Amino acid sequence: METENVVKILKMLQNEYSEAKYYLDFRNPVDLVCATILSAQCRDEVVNATTKKIYLDFKSAKDYAEASVEELEKYTSSITFYKNKAKNIKKAMEILDSEYNGKVPESTKELIKLPGIGKKTANAIMQNAFGVVEGVIVDTHVIRISQRLHWTNEKNPEKIEKDLMTLLPKEYWKELPHFLKSLGRDVCKAPTANCKECVLSKVCPSFIS
Repeated sequence: METENVVKILKMLQNEYSEAKYYLDFRNPVDLVCATILSAQCRDEVVNATTKKIYLDFKSAKDYAEASVEELEKYTSSITFYKNKAKNIKKAMEILDSEYNGKVPESTKELIKLPGIGKKTANAIMQNAFGVVEGVIVDTHVIRISQRLHWTNEKNPEKIEKDLMTLLPKEYWKELPHFLKSLGRDVCKAPTANCKECVLSKVCPSFIS
């Protein structure tokens, strides 16, 4: 697909979903580390309901580090794989407290060393906590819709990210996942999309072909 057509689609999405934004609630980078660890394979509404309670009692990396795993599990019990995630939160916060003076490192390379933090979540932290855009966050909505738009034929998230970074102007890298998440929840659902109601129905190759 030509860059001109891609930008046209991006502007249509931007106009349709102008209120779309990052979906996890947080006050500071430490909060975001906790939220992103909890977010794996879990709906953001559930994560936000959980962190709303956590943030009342945990203000710093040291607070988390000094808590027991069992104590953290009391907060995370509504989250998928909550026991493992509670362990990862504690370990990650111990590292932040002991090695980074309680601060979250502003480096993808350092972030992915933290338990429970992968490339996608590191991207999210860099973008939303520090305003540093190094890549595209590839979640299930991005995977599904970018394939339907014929922006990629890949299935591996890292390969999809490379395709998107090559295809899309960098100014859209941060916003794209927000737009596609909104589109995916609205009409471009799995397994079947409601194409006739989609703002992209006249330009989407999966519908017009």
